[in-house]
Amino acid sequence: MSYYQGRDRRKPTGGIIHRYREKRKYELGAAPTETTLGADEDVKKISRSYGGNAKLRLDEVVYANVTDLKTNTTKKVKITKVKSNPSNVDYSRRGVITKGAIIETELGEAKVSSRPGQDGLLNAILTK
Repeated sequence: MSYYQGRDRRKPTGGIIHRYREKRKYELGAAPTETTLGADEDVKKISRSYGGNAKLRLDEVVYANVTDLKTNTTKKVKITKVKSNPSNVDYSRRGVITKGAIIETELGEAKVSSRPGQDGLLNAILTK
């Protein structure tokens, strides 16, 4: 299913904006990829984006690249659980990982700094 990314049909005042042309193929978008905690290995999906480019989407994730700012080192560690997601309360309940989510790893708590649904990888910064 595709989503129309063009202009809305209503003005801020409530009036109707009449279209001057049909919807275009390049104005279509895709549903957001809601990255969740996986079981065995990272599950990635490749989708075509504008200009024939490929967008790598992370569907399920097991590992994260966690950076410790005190020692300035980065390690690939296993994610144990999703603690919270301040972007959406429903995402917190369902365990969806987006940018800004707090995850529990083997090293401790970390904050996600990348966009796993659009970048295809999960980077995080160690907080505790």
